[in-house]
Amino acid sequence: MSLTAENLTLGYAGAPVIEGLDLSLPEGRMTAILGPNGCGKSTLLKTLARLIAPQGGRVLLDGTDIHARDTRALAREMAILPQAPQAPEGITVGDLVKRGRTPWRGLLSPWRAEDAQACEAALAAVGMAELADRRLDELSGGQRQRAWIALVLAQDTKLLLLDEPTTFLDLVHQVEVLGLLRRRNREAGLTVISVLHDLNLAARYSDLLVLLGRDGPVAHGAPAEVLTPENLKTAFGLAARVDPDPVTGGPMVIPL
Repeated sequence: MSLTAENLTLGYAGAPVIEGLDLSLPEGRMTAILGPNGCGKSTLLKTLARLIAPQGGRVLLDGTDIHARDTRALAREMAILPQAPQAPEGITVGDLVKRGRTPWRGLLSPWRAEDAQACEAALAAVGMAELADRRLDELSGGQRQRAWIALVLAQDTKLLLLDEPTTFLDLVHQVEVLGLLRRRNREAGLTVISVLHDLNLAARYSDLLVLLGRDGPVAHGAPAEVLTPENLKTAFGLAARVDPDPVTGGPMVIPL
C-alpha cells in the first residue's frame, strides 16, 4: 500500500515543524526518515500513521484520506510500532504477539486457526518461535525488539511504520532488526517506513530516504541522491565526504 502526503503542515500548539510537504512513499519499498533531533521525524511518522492530525494538508492511503477510514479497517491495512513501546509486566512473548490479532477479532470472538497461524508465522519470521513462552522482560534488547516486530507482523498488514526501531540497540542487534525487515520486505512485499538515526545503515537497508533539516524538508529519493555533502551540510550542519560503500556500492557518509 502506498502513502502520499499532500501539502502537509505539521506541528504542536500551533507552531509548525514542517510546512507544505509533498511526499510519495511507494508500495513495496523500504523508506527511512532521517534528520537531526527536533526536525520532526517522529511527528511526520505519527502523522502518516494517523496518531496525530496535520495542521494542514492530508495523508492519503492508496488515494483515500486516512482520516476518512474506519479505525478497525485501517488497523488491518497498516501496523505501527512506536518508539519504546510498553508491555504489561510479566507478559510472555507469545501473549504479546497475540495482541497483533486484535484488529481481526471482535470483542467476544473465539481464537481462530488463522489467528494461531498468523502468530506462529510471525514468530518464525523473527526467529522467536522457541522463545514464545519466555517472559518479555527476561530477553535481551534485540530479542525484545524482535518480539515487538513479531506483534506487528502478526497484525498481517501490507504497511508497517516504525519509530526508531533500532534505538538503544547495539550494532549487532541493529543489523539484525534491519536485516529482518529487509527480508520481510523482499519476501512478502511488505512496505516499511521507519525513522532511523544511523545514516549508513539507513542507506544500506533502504530503497528511499526522506531527509529533514531544522528548517524543513531537504531531499527525498534514492540514497545516492539524498546523501550528498551538500544535503548533509544543510540538514545537519555536518561537513562530510560521501564515498561508495565497499560492500554495497551505495553511499557511505564519512564525517570530516
